[in-house]
Amino acid sequence: MFDEYDKVAKTPIEYLKGVGPSRGALLRSELGIASFGDLLFHFPFRYVDRSKFYQISEISQAPGEVQIKGKLILLNEVVGQKNSRRLVGKFSDGQQNIDLIWFKSVANIKKILKVNTAYILYGKPQLYNGAWNIVHPELEPLETATKSEFGTLFPVYSSTEKLTAKGLNGKGIARLFRALLPHFKGVIPENLPSEIIEVLRLVPRSEALFQVHFPRDSKSLQRARFRLKYEEFFFIQLGMVRQKRINQTQIKGNVIARVGERFNAFYQNHLPFELTGAQKRVVKEIRKDMGSGAQMNRLLQGDVGSGKTMVALLSMLLVIDEGFQACLMAPTEILARQHFLGLSELLDPMGLRVELLTGSTPQSQRKILHEDLSSGELPIIVGTHALLEEKVKFANLGLAVIDEQHRFGVAQRARLWKKNTIPPHILVMTATPIPRTLAMSLYGDLDISVIDELPPGRKPIQTLHYLENKRLALNGFLKQQISEGRQVYIVYPLIQESAKQDYQDLVSGFESITRAFPEPDYHVSVVHGNLSAQEKEAEMQAFVKGQTQIMVATTVIEVGVNVPNASVMVIESAERFGLSQLHQLRGRVGRGASQSFCILMTGYRLGEEARTRMETMVRTNDGFEISEVDLRLRGPGEMTGTQQSGSLQFKIADLVKDGGILSQARADAIRLLQRDAELRSPENAPTREFYLRYCKYNQSWSRIS
Repeated sequence: MFDEYDKVAKTPIEYLKGVGPSRGALLRSELGIASFGDLLFHFPFRYVDRSKFYQISEISQAPGEVQIKGKLILLNEVVGQKNSRRLVGKFSDGQQNIDLIWFKSVANIKKILKVNTAYILYGKPQLYNGAWNIVHPELEPLETATKSEFGTLFPVYSSTEKLTAKGLNGKGIARLFRALLPHFKGVIPENLPSEIIEVLRLVPRSEALFQVHFPRDSKSLQRARFRLKYEEFFFIQLGMVRQKRINQTQIKGNVIARVGERFNAFYQNHLPFELTGAQKRVVKEIRKDMGSGAQMNRLLQGDVGSGKTMVALLSMLLVIDEGFQACLMAPTEILARQHFLGLSELLDPMGLRVELLTGSTPQSQRKILHEDLSSGELPIIVGTHALLEEKVKFANLGLAVIDEQHRFGVAQRARLWKKNTIPPHILVMTATPIPRTLAMSLYGDLDISVIDELPPGRKPIQTLHYLENKRLALNGFLKQQISEGRQVYIVYPLIQESAKQDYQDLVSGFESITRAFPEPDYHVSVVHGNLSAQEKEAEMQAFVKGQTQIMVATTVIEVGVNVPNASVMVIESAERFGLSQLHQLRGRVGRGASQSFCILMTGYRLGEEARTRMETMVRTNDGFEISEVDLRLRGPGEMTGTQQSGSLQFKIADLVKDGGILSQARADAIRLLQRDAELRSPENAPTREFYLRYCKYNQSWSRIS
């Protein structure tokens, strides 16, 4: 059955009736449709209910597009400035008239349409100078519309201007499906276990694929879409659950069985604060993982300031007590250096050596580090991507901690596995809270721990949204905070596409701030991308030591700077930041016992999305709630930086709206693999074959033999 399906699905799109070489080349370049199979999975993005008709007098109550029966009573070609041409028509429903306008394909449309002929008019009305009109409407002769090849739910497909010029607008593509679907009749194989189909009462796969393009009615469409969404989630989860089982049962890990001398000494004598209940719980989860004999693969989520780094340090001490080494990899030099300084400060009293390896580490020092790592003399190293280099060899790497791991590629992280004969335990950390549905899709092969509790004594950060007319009030507030011994961050956007403009914004902002806060009463640090690493470090250290009261910076301080005395974060042009970045920046304050503030400064004109971001920040400090809003606003691809890579590019499923279907699919995948880990039983054979043929992007299934 799969071979028969493949034969049809792999047929070049040019061979479909109505396509040919010219349209075929455009379908490939514009929509990535190269074969019959590609077109089959080019789903409609919406449907139009063609069963409802409106009177022109009812247009103001219509939700969007309208359908009207009537006559075309006027059609004129109008020549405008610079010889531009447009077609103007008037359509009557017998009671009132509405204007129609076409700016493109004027000559062709003029040939096709006939005055005083009955049509069905379809389009989106708009008000212009107090009167309704429709730009580029569709008109279908009434006599042929009653015999339409389409049902009452009309599929609308995405198209492009170039395809439309070739006759392949949404309606033209719909006609291609009339030619396509007969080729697939009787050859679409089932790919889900019969038990799942029966329990969930899913429509057969072939019926779902037909009904999603030309549904009989809204109920048929709903069932078809549910089936296809479920299937899409199911196979992603099947691969992730399988990988997780392999991690737990087949990939051996070094056994970290006991709590040793260094761990106990640090915990009892050097711990700077009492661990929260959440931190203690997570340390127990990590201990259990590392003592199981299997390789640990755990994702540690925790809001800014929740104490993830302390959990990572305690985990490192556990492996070091058993004679292994540990590394911590961060995405930037600033963050790596911050981790290095923090760990060094905590471990120096115990005489435990920590070193830093980044791209700017001098060659002479790098050579010593390489030697000490390979000999086992160096127990802990912190670094950037430099840790992945071939020259970096460990004597016995027991734990690799990866911070802000979404900034590293899968292939990069996998290189850490090869740094030891038995793969090291992996602890992945993120301060960017991940919505549940996104975590299941991105990290479904990992165990997940969440630190959902802030250290005691921390007060919630108060967030305010100010417009430019509150600038003087803001400066007065900052002076009051500084007079009470506090420090202030003022952050400007840093967007690569407009780096020059951003730099100018920061420079002019710095000049305004130094005028409002003049020396010798105030001292201001400034950090931006045009400074050298040494200059940045000097400016930052002046702020850390309290020698300057105000830090003016770009988003380089988003991560890696911890100044408990800083109580105010001012974010300039806050509308230019995403929610996740705003939340990260806000987390730079609120580190001490004093009340902290985050001030969002914006212009007067805000779009709907920017307004939602500001309102969300003011309303809540909950990173997970913020991440859910962010997911709704931006979608999974932009949130995770996977938009261009193809990862999480669902054809029909939607992570924002279809969380319930995703949870069901994951639970079913877990149950299926618990009963038949290799999918060897006859009833699971189609599922296995489908995955091996069409889901090769998931590496875990290459292990099935």
